[in-house]
Amino acid sequence: MLDIAAFDLNAIGPEFIEDPHPTLHALRAQDPVHRNADGSLYLTRYDDVLKVYQSRDMLSDKTEAFGEKFGRCPLHTHHTTSLIFNDPPYHTTVRKLISGAFTPRKLAEFEALIDEIVDRLLDRVDDLGELDLIDDFAKVLPTEIISFMLGIPPEYRARLRGYSLAILGALDPVVAPEKLAEGNAAVTEFSEILNDLINHRRAHPEGAHQGEVLESLIFGEHDGRRLTQDELIQNCIFLLNAGHETTTSLVGNAVGTLLDWPDQHRLLLDDPTLIAPAVEEFLRIESPLQIGNRLAGEDIALSTGVVPKGTYIHTSIAAANRDPAVFENPDVVNITRKPNRQIAFITGIHVCLGATLARVEGRVAIGKLVKRFPKIAQTGPRTRVPLARFRGFATLPVRVR
Repeated sequence: MLDIAAFDLNAIGPEFIEDPHPTLHALRAQDPVHRNADGSLYLTRYDDVLKVYQSRDMLSDKTEAFGEKFGRCPLHTHHTTSLIFNDPPYHTTVRKLISGAFTPRKLAEFEALIDEIVDRLLDRVDDLGELDLIDDFAKVLPTEIISFMLGIPPEYRARLRGYSLAILGALDPVVAPEKLAEGNAAVTEFSEILNDLINHRRAHPEGAHQGEVLESLIFGEHDGRRLTQDELIQNCIFLLNAGHETTTSLVGNAVGTLLDWPDQHRLLLDDPTLIAPAVEEFLRIESPLQIGNRLAGEDIALSTGVVPKGTYIHTSIAAANRDPAVFENPDVVNITRKPNRQIAFITGIHVCLGATLARVEGRVAIGKLVKRFPKIAQTGPRTRVPLARFRGFATLPVRVR
């Protein structure tokens, strides 16, 4: 039996990462506002998580927390400059400037681009017959998309997921020194590449190709304000992380889910129009982002009482998306689920900027893969990415015919 009182998010191990849900179910039922050894709270009920995300009094700025965790280093520079770990007014300004990269016109360009890339990747999958779905398909799509968006040349693209995993891995509650070193090296190397790309595009704006947003980021203005060179670099890294690892995990988790739930696989094969609600269910049942964080800027009333100002809060998106108070039979996959109020993309002022793009990528990639290869089957053991904050597969061997 799980000892909930002894649970500490800052001391989790491989067993929790492999399958967090038994622990999350117990926490949600017995101790939904759980206090960790360091005094921080871990929330597992949907209503509590939602309230924290929707409150303007909950702060995302991590300058002090990351200073203690990282010290002065490239990881600290990145995570305190990029959009996600900042609050208004800086957050408002940067979000307005970055949102120019996600206009309806740009998204329309991406949709045609995604179709083209997925068709090309599926031709390669067909040629391979047996493959690692992650290396040979799931991670290649967002790599191609983010490379088009940022104008990254082909010779750098193979490095992108490694950069993303190293930088995001440093956000886990428990991080080994060697992982911090890998994260710092990734920020440094990718910053140097982006610095050169930005300088080139600044000097040659006419050279931008279809789907590229780097020009919009460089020359976009909000109230007369443009992004500085360092802000450009760090927020381009943020776009890589936000759009790469989560999309890779969405596609990989979706295929893994269909393999585990053959009745749902058959349902989608019989009715391809179910792909949109299916993507929402994949996001709910295996949320690519599992844990978020906020600092209470004011007292906040949660389900078990008032949490005082200054409290550091961890939000379990994974637990919220399987809360039986909101989702009927929450551990059962149902691609026709309606309504599906999953919060994989968070909500409030920090709602994911690329949510629409990620949904398009998911619908096209998963829908076309399932339709073209209805007999897809697993050929060996899967392995998980060894992170608690993000959930996805490192390997998923399959055959497609």
